[in-house]
Amino acid sequence: MTETQLPAVNREWHLVSRPVGWPKPEDFALVEAEVPRPGEGQVLVRNAYVSVDPYMRGRMSAAKSYVAPFELGKVMQGGAVGEVIASNAEGVEVGDHVLHFFGWREFAVVDAKQAVKVHPQAAPLSTYLGALGMTGLTAYAGLLRTASFKEGDSVFVSGAAGAVGSQVGQIAKLKGASRVIGSAGSDEKVKLLVEEYGFDAAFNYKNGPVSEQLRAAAPDGVDVYFDNVGGDHLEAAIGSLNRDGRIAVCGMISVYNSTEPVPGPKNLARLIQTRGRIEGFLVGDHYDLQAQFVQEVGAWVRSGELKYSETVVEGIENNLEAFFGVLRGDNVGKMIVKL
Repeated sequence: MTETQLPAVNREWHLVSRPVGWPKPEDFALVEAEVPRPGEGQVLVRNAYVSVDPYMRGRMSAAKSYVAPFELGKVMQGGAVGEVIASNAEGVEVGDHVLHFFGWREFAVVDAKQAVKVHPQAAPLSTYLGALGMTGLTAYAGLLRTASFKEGDSVFVSGAAGAVGSQVGQIAKLKGASRVIGSAGSDEKVKLLVEEYGFDAAFNYKNGPVSEQLRAAAPDGVDVYFDNVGGDHLEAAIGSLNRDGRIAVCGMISVYNSTEPVPGPKNLARLIQTRGRIEGFLVGDHYDLQAQFVQEVGAWVRSGELKYSETVVEGIENNLEAFFGVLRGDNVGKMIVKL
């Protein structure tokens, strides 16, 4: 085994109770543990950046879902990228950088087969958690495959200043959308969408009914709606959907912390009139697009055609507050914790 000098203490976040409604600080604990040693076929990674994402709220519940819930009293998981500081695996050397799924901690032992080598010379390490990572692939697959985007489509994106939404809008523009509309939760984010990301129109959903603001921004209707929010945004999109319109449901952050069942859109019957289609998707079903995605989007990132934003929080001790910030919508672009 090859290794650099290893530290003694690893700080890691544990889930200690399952949140009811909005998560509270007392549902979590920052625990000191011994730095693990890699076994056969494993590597030890010093995490440089870890990701916090809205879907993690679902894993804090015991309810059956598409992925196993976090275990109580155990360290949580999430995307992370870092440097290999000890290797017990062929093909991965000390000093290599890898992407893996064992965040919420400073050091992680990872099976080499589950670690993806990344290259900080090709793009900043943090982008492998955002623009060139899972969130970027989510935008790419959801728009181009699930929503069957085609040149000339009019596209509406909710949560458009977030990591996924901002990339959806830009990819749509780069692929020839006739009009791209975004919603966000502040006037500053609305300005960012139009002036920085090239959206044709955007609105602050807190300034009035979403349905009215969408009709004003898209008087000719929308062909594609990329849903990150659910609730009134989904109902508004159905109301503005053109014939043969498509809705890709990526997330519904507006209902993640609800303690009671949330009513669905009141106008679902309009899908009959528009011959509309609504389809949910998970990025894990679309990893066959990974190589194509990295090649195409990586070129846009390097050329500056696709812009991305990151909200960076410093220190593992602030991981929880960064996660709360995602649920509140504090972030612009990808929320990342730098260790």
